[in-house]
Amino acid sequence: MKAKVHVTLKRGVLDPQGKAIEHALHTLGFGGVENVRAGKVIELDLTAADEAAARQEVEAMCNRLLANTVIEDYAIELVA
Repeated sequence: MKAKVHVTLKRGVLDPQGKAIEHALHTLGFGGVENVRAGKVIELDLTAADEAAARQEVEAMCNRLLANTVIEDYAIELVA
């Protein structure tokens, strides 16, 4: 089973990388872009037997290492 974890800064947390991307896009002529937020995607190959066990394991990983839950949100996507 594969898992993708999407980690982004929480709303209200300053995102300087997102602002830099937004500015660069405007400079390139893409003026219709607003409120860019940058994040990261972490892909994992899991040996978990079922989806519930996989989700529980990945949630523990996120809470302990993959995301700083004080300032970041995460979303888990599982693919069998």
